[in-house]
Amino acid sequence: MKKRMTIVLSILAVGLGAAYIGVGNYFYNFALKANDEKEFMEGNPHLEESIAVVAEVAEAAELADSQFELQHEASAMSIISDDELQLNLHADYYANGSDNHKWAIAVHGYTGSADGMTRYIRNFYEQGFHVVAPDLRGHGRSEGEYIGMGWHDRLDLLKWIDEIISLDPDAEIALFGISMGGATVMMTSGEDLPSNVKVIVEDCGYSSVSDVFVYQLDDLFGLPEFPVLNAANTVTKMRAGFDLYEASAVRQVAKSKKPMLFIHGNQDTFVPYEMLDEVYEAANVEKNKLIIEGAGHGEAEKIDPDSYWNAVWSFVGKYI
Repeated sequence: MKKRMTIVLSILAVGLGAAYIGVGNYFYNFALKANDEKEFMEGNPHLEESIAVVAEVAEAAELADSQFELQHEASAMSIISDDELQLNLHADYYANGSDNHKWAIAVHGYTGSADGMTRYIRNFYEQGFHVVAPDLRGHGRSEGEYIGMGWHDRLDLLKWIDEIISLDPDAEIALFGISMGGATVMMTSGEDLPSNVKVIVEDCGYSSVSDVFVYQLDDLFGLPEFPVLNAANTVTKMRAGFDLYEASAVRQVAKSKKPMLFIHGNQDTFVPYEMLDEVYEAANVEKNKLIIEGAGHGEAEKIDPDSYWNAVWSFVGKYI
């Protein structure tokens, strides 16, 4: 009887373990496996265009973006990641004058790429900045089989900063990111940054990877954090080498020594607007925040471009 019970318990343990890893693999592939279609992004009500977007304003900005792309061709830059994967990482580089020491690194969001950052590249370029727009690992023309959600990307950003300084030792650098890019620059802010990095601007970044995944698990599936996210975290540590619970913008911002501007739309329900207060309150640096009324996720610039860029240049201009 005792032997039979041991066999039964062993079978149950193996079955539960297999189910745990199976659940973890499903959600890892769903959210973090690069190059897989992220179907939940299509038709997502949290990403629908807000009625506050004015068609005439949007069309004028899109025309300016198209003209910029016709008039300015990016050069390719590349680095090799410092981790054991030795990933070849790509960036678009827009040079802007030979005697100019103003630089911006513009970081895209989840499933995006440098190609989708024209609006932000253009505005920084028009203010006299050289602009480097990296493809984060697993995105665009950069290598990588997983989406780093900003965590490993923060270390890649350190390499891009070093690359700029190697080109221009007198560089004055602004870090800018939107959505996952916003989380990336916030996560980078807690590292030991060189004095060349003068200021950081984040737009609608999340407070932590675990927080945003818990929110999305409930919103998309009605599932609890335990044991689902725990299973996904186990698989993420095995397949991507990072801990979802360690990847915190809040903790990184709390260590930052660089001035930071925080931007969020108050109608953002994809990366909840409430996350703005978490990261803003964590910052013990010179800081400011801009809240755009009526803006959903990533829409702050589209809804009120005048307020948006006035706030950016007013803040960045204090340091560069």
